Amino acid sequence: MKRPAIFLFVFLFTLRAAYPVEGMWLPLLLEQLNEPEMKSMGMRISAEDIYSINKSSLKDAILLFGRGCTAEIISDEGLILTNHHCGYGQIQRHSSLENDYLTTGFWAMDRAQELPNPGLSVTLLIRMEDVTRRALEGVSPDMNEAAREEKIRANISAIEKEAVEGTHYNARVRPFYYGNEYYLFVTETYNDVRLVGAPPSNIGKFGGDTDNWMWPRHTGDFSLFRIYVNKNNEPADYSPDNVPYRPKSHLPISLKGAEKGDFTFVFGYPGTTQEYLPSFAVEMITGHENPPAIRLRGKRLDIFDNFMNQSDLVRIQYSAKHAGVANYWKKMIGENRGIKRLDAIHKKQLLEQGFMQWAAASPERNEKYGRILPEFETIYNRLTELSADETYLIEGALGIEALRFAYAFGRLAETARDKDKAADETDKIIAQLKQAAEGFFKNYHAPVDQRVFAAMMQDWFAHQETDRIPAGLVKASIPYGTDYEKWASDVFSRSIFADETATMALLDGFKNRHARRIENDPLYLLARDVYQHYFDHLQPEMEKLYARRDSLQRIYMLGLMEYQPNRRFYPDANSTLRVSYGQVDDYYPRDAVHYRHYTTLEGIIEKEDPEIYDYVVEPRLKELYRQRDYGRYAAPDGTMRIAFIASNHTTGGNSGSPVLNAYGHLIGVNFDRNWEGTMSDLMYDPDQCRNISLDIRYCLFIIDKMAGAGHLVQEMTIIE
Repeated sequence: MKRPAIFLFVFLFTLRAAYPVEGMWLPLLLEQLNEPEMKSMGMRISAEDIYSINKSSLKDAILLFGRGCTAEIISDEGLILTNHHCGYGQIQRHSSLENDYLTTGFWAMDRAQELPNPGLSVTLLIRMEDVTRRALEGVSPDMNEAAREEKIRANISAIEKEAVEGTHYNARVRPFYYGNEYYLFVTETYNDVRLVGAPPSNIGKFGGDTDNWMWPRHTGDFSLFRIYVNKNNEPADYSPDNVPYRPKSHLPISLKGAEKGDFTFVFGYPGTTQEYLPSFAVEMITGHENPPAIRLRGKRLDIFDNFMNQSDLVRIQYSAKHAGVANYWKKMIGENRGIKRLDAIHKKQLLEQGFMQWAAASPERNEKYGRILPEFETIYNRLTELSADETYLIEGALGIEALRFAYAFGRLAETARDKDKAADETDKIIAQLKQAAEGFFKNYHAPVDQRVFAAMMQDWFAHQETDRIPAGLVKASIPYGTDYEKWASDVFSRSIFADETATMALLDGFKNRHARRIENDPLYLLARDVYQHYFDHLQPEMEKLYARRDSLQRIYMLGLMEYQPNRRFYPDANSTLRVSYGQVDDYYPRDAVHYRHYTTLEGIIEKEDPEIYDYVVEPRLKELYRQRDYGRYAAPDGTMRIAFIASNHTTGGNSGSPVLNAYGHLIGVNFDRNWEGTMSDLMYDPDQCRNISLDIRYCLFIIDKMAGAGHLVQEMTIIE
């Protein structure tokens, strides 16, 4: 009697363990929804070990880093680990021609050398709670959308206030399943975060934009920071008297590595996914929004590249900007290809056909759901037109840095002309603009921006009818015909806001009568027209359409869950703490091509090209390679592993997330997805979607053997 049961268990285990798992799951609900499956796939810890409010757990080591990445605490002295590209802005801001940390790397050899980062914070989750009942209290089916939202906002405000009363914590209630459920997140934020270490960019960014979103990958994408607190271990603003944070928990680090079939899970803050959108939305995104955005970003990148290759100063100034533009540019290209290959729109249409047939089979369901998809079609047809115009405004006009910068001065001009405004209010705005100007011009090169202006305007006028372009831009372009370079040259030569000296002179000697200098500035005039066009012609109608769409999406989500009662639905990512899990796995991107699940240092040596900045290999790294001096960080086969892939479902925001093994030990740092899987924000493909992670052994090897910062490794908990 026992043999068949054992056989069945082994058979089911084999099936489940071999299949990637879609989803980004709430840690609070793991025990209820996921723990049996996770254990069947090999997990050796409990759901409570991952998330608990009664004892220290892994969640106490996971941080929201800045505004859009994840980091993890890796020592009992507040040392935190994230991606190099997540810390890139801080590394860049500390860099100069004299101390080019982007090129040489940075390592603090003692606490006194660790660098403060004003404006950078990390946030720790204290607890989460399902507050759906309280959030929807008093909401009735006969309410219109405005009344419904007003009631929910009032409920949420009360919940958030009550949750943190008498504490220094923050609270936020977030909607899930498009407003069908609500969860409370209580958090603690730390504002004194210091840079501890970062490898040179030709390690931390090896392969650059060419390798971005690609597998195989050989990027040592990590940086180290440390949290500082007051002497009571509480969050505090920067002070030289602050001390390293003592966490409730930190992640132990395993040197065992990752092999094919190993269970892994990612714990972090994924940004945004839209898995439950109707087919009309996916068609709009991939067919009408992405293509012009790809083209416009590509032109900006070409201009950045040209100038950055000619000047080290411009390379430092524009490195973070280039990375930001390039990241989503390449992601959109891969997303479009993946949606097409997966035939995702057609698959969604088939789902929608089944949904409509199911709804029509019952008068009650037909009344509730029968009109949804036809209404979606009407809404998205109009949104498609408007979103194309919005794309040109955002990617084209607002891709011009000085144009965005100039618009901020409108508030100063408006205040100066208002006789009822006190002088100290003007002084306050001037002080704010001075601070903004210092940051802006530190990383600004007007010739780059002038060339971008010409390219963006040329593309815009070539692809859009003039009645869909802001009237002020059309009028301003008339004297120049199709000579966009001349137009750009004229605008930039006459504008205050492309020149640091002129801008600071305006602010230093500003009088109310100088408002006209702002109002007559050519860049300000264009900026005003662009923004006004958006506010007058796009925003009002788009907001109405979005409101109706969101209401329909909430009902559609509810309908899908009723239509597929046996399907396990996970909520779309919304920058809240999630767990995704899967296994280390290879894949076949196309016919006759097979990618194994890991890369090695040999691949870096093979890619070396001293003539290309992104493929320069550090002499010390080559020396260690020739000597095979990998120490305890070598894999059992003697190689130095660089990165590995697994089937964990990730997205933007998971950058820097820890990749953990069956025992909850850190084995990698998530930093990217493969290009074939970038469509996973819209539809997940288990055969192609892979997250890319830095092997923690390579990270430790760089810190210890190459940088000589072994004191940092000594404060970590290492499991041999």
